[in-house]
Amino acid sequence: MSATGWLAVRTSPHSFSRTMIPSVDEFEKLGAFYLGRKYDLRAGKLLDELEMYDSKDLCTHAMCVGMTGSGKTGLCLSLLEEAAIDGIPAICLDPKGDLANLLLAFPDLDPGDFKPWLESGEAMRKGVTLDQLAGQTAKTWKQGLASWGQTPDRIRKYKQSAEFSIYTPGSNTGLQLSMLTSFDAPPAELLDDSDAMRERVTGATSGLLTLLGIDADPLRSPEHILVSSIFDHCWREGKNVSVGDLIGLIQSPPMQRVGVMDLDSFMSPSDRSKLAMQLNNLLASPAFSSWLDGEPLSIQRLLYTPEGKPRVTILSIAHLSDSERMFFVTILLNELVAWMRTQSGTSSLRALFYMDEVFGYFPPVAKPPSKPPMLTLLKQARAFGLGVMLATQNPVDLDYKGLSNIGTWFLGRLQTERDKARVLDGLEGAAIQTGQPFNKAQMEQLLAALGKRVFLMNNVHDQGPSVFQTRWAMSYLAGPLARDQINTLMADRKAAAGAHSAAEPESGVSTNNLEPSRPLVPAGIEERFIVPTLAIKQDTKLVYRPALLGLGTMHFIRVSADLDRWVDGQRLLRCGSGVPEDLWEHSETVSGDIEFEDQADEAFAFYPLPDDMCNAANYKTWTKQLKDYFYRHHAMTLYKSPLLSEYAPPGTSEGEARISLRQAAHEARDRETEKLRSRYAKKLAAVEKRIRTAEARVSREKDQFKQASVSSGISFVSTLFNAFMGNKISRRTSTTVRGATRAAQQHGDIARAEKALAELHADYADLDNELRTEIEALGEKFDVQNLELDTTVVAPRKSDLKTQTVELVWTPWQIDSHGMAERLY
Repeated sequence: MSATGWLAVRTSPHSFSRTMIPSVDEFEKLGAFYLGRKYDLRAGKLLDELEMYDSKDLCTHAMCVGMTGSGKTGLCLSLLEEAAIDGIPAICLDPKGDLANLLLAFPDLDPGDFKPWLESGEAMRKGVTLDQLAGQTAKTWKQGLASWGQTPDRIRKYKQSAEFSIYTPGSNTGLQLSMLTSFDAPPAELLDDSDAMRERVTGATSGLLTLLGIDADPLRSPEHILVSSIFDHCWREGKNVSVGDLIGLIQSPPMQRVGVMDLDSFMSPSDRSKLAMQLNNLLASPAFSSWLDGEPLSIQRLLYTPEGKPRVTILSIAHLSDSERMFFVTILLNELVAWMRTQSGTSSLRALFYMDEVFGYFPPVAKPPSKPPMLTLLKQARAFGLGVMLATQNPVDLDYKGLSNIGTWFLGRLQTERDKARVLDGLEGAAIQTGQPFNKAQMEQLLAALGKRVFLMNNVHDQGPSVFQTRWAMSYLAGPLARDQINTLMADRKAAAGAHSAAEPESGVSTNNLEPSRPLVPAGIEERFIVPTLAIKQDTKLVYRPALLGLGTMHFIRVSADLDRWVDGQRLLRCGSGVPEDLWEHSETVSGDIEFEDQADEAFAFYPLPDDMCNAANYKTWTKQLKDYFYRHHAMTLYKSPLLSEYAPPGTSEGEARISLRQAAHEARDRETEKLRSRYAKKLAAVEKRIRTAEARVSREKDQFKQASVSSGISFVSTLFNAFMGNKISRRTSTTVRGATRAAQQHGDIARAEKALAELHADYADLDNELRTEIEALGEKFDVQNLELDTTVVAPRKSDLKTQTVELVWTPWQIDSHGMAERLY
């Protein structure tokens, strides 16, 4: 019986019973991940029973341990594939390059799809051409997938369920992430939590100093204490700290005392200047410029597209040095903790964080800056629906006290007895943490018998450990991808991003009428300068261009939606070609993160100031027009799901609204699914009982028929023998006839019993089909992309609308030798 002939039906919170039905989609269950099939270690035999893993169990985290060649990578990629199919976004930290294989899923299973990822050296070793090797690989993959009931349609569904991206921080090989543009102030939820705030400050400081090559103790190092104090001071005031800001703040800190000592006694001005110079040298290094380019690091953006589609984001760090890796991992984990604290509590899986080869980032004795935020995630993320999954082939380098917070362990073949001992210590700690019984001797015996692709799963939510063989991964396991291969995979995405950014610069910009000094501005006109935050290229001319900045505050109220919110608005109008008549219609929204300063940078020249912008009276007129613009164009749209009876947070777009409602939809789906399974479990149990009774009847009828047949045969032989001997046979003949008649009747009873049994099996299959159909309907019903959203437009309350006087601002730009102008903010 193939794996496709089983249906998984949840009969209790953490167990499945399985029934054979002829369907290829029985493992495609909402909230259940298809990992493989049960395996009999004693017989060395693959069983028919499926290994289905409840996605909610990942909220209590998972650990995968196995030596090279154990099948660890295939299992972890299969689990990530299942999460993507189920609409669960994932952030995957990849120190080796294996996880990029998630993008190598080919629905057509065509040899041409596999060929670019094969090595010519392998073809030569096998004595075939590259085309022949591609054909063999495609055939092997097609047969392997089919043997586990997986069709091209399932691969296609996987590819369509999420957007897949590979980021290479500190490199332009894949998509780029800007890490050093700023250390933003954490959200209010984290500021109010003293322990979390301390961890965030310590982590950010430790990661930055590690990048500078400074091995700093948080309790003893003056450098660490100073930078921590600066971050803490600025963040509590709600100020973001750019790296440029930090250089200045180190030289002139915003506080006069550190502890009980005055600032200069704690750390001399010359020592502070040396630290500032180290940071400046790092920032100014051409080799380090790639850390400044790309998208800003945002957990929400890494998990979802702007339209609300789940993302599987792979963060490849194989190319980084050890100090750069530690910096990136620390910052990422701190961002995850901050994002986690802004989410509502849930018992359903909201998102997944996976880290391959956690070796070195969570050691048992040392305390690298990555360890505290990792421990926080393991202890607290479960309450917010963020699942953490870690993997390693070096179990002796893990902090098993911290890993006692992990609920599911996937254990593959281990290399040494020491590895097994450390794994058993971790399992025992997890059992103690949850109050579960733990049989160390039995577990040790099971671990010793594991083979390739055979794993022992110890899940605290199940009655006991189970052994299974992993299914065939849909993604082609090509091994670690080289940088040029990652570049190929992301070429289209980078080209699209380049086309988008190329639309930003202006061509043919003249620099003939630039003024070297700042134009005179009449009294009564407020004037400020935007701080450049983007990388300045070589051989470009730096210029300030005039613009108008309008600031306003709007009050939105709608009692039925529990809405009472004040919102700040900022509009920027570029005025290099003068001020248009309907000026605010041509303006753009600007981020609240833009920084201003009162003095111009001496390296910048100035564009001339249009005449209209030299008249102070015009600014009053523009301020009145701004107030009218805010009232007419800045209404707030509220999105509500009638099905969930829930509003999305005010001020979100439709895509953001669907993201925010996704978890509520998952929770509602899970509740309805559990009710459905519970209801059908009773019906199925009743039919199962009748099936067992019917099977017993068939067995009984067959036994009786066998006995009657034997008895009738003996009577028949006896009758013939007596007839041959000339004895009287009238009574014996009668007995023989009656025996034959009974045998015939019992043969008919068998047929009727088997027919009744077949009808019961049909009833069971019908119930199973009904359950599957209803579960699929629930999936469609609660699919966040299918949710109907009612919209309510709320205009700002006119009487409460306030605007500040419009200001003149100078925006920084760079112009290259071809007249291409690119903004620096």
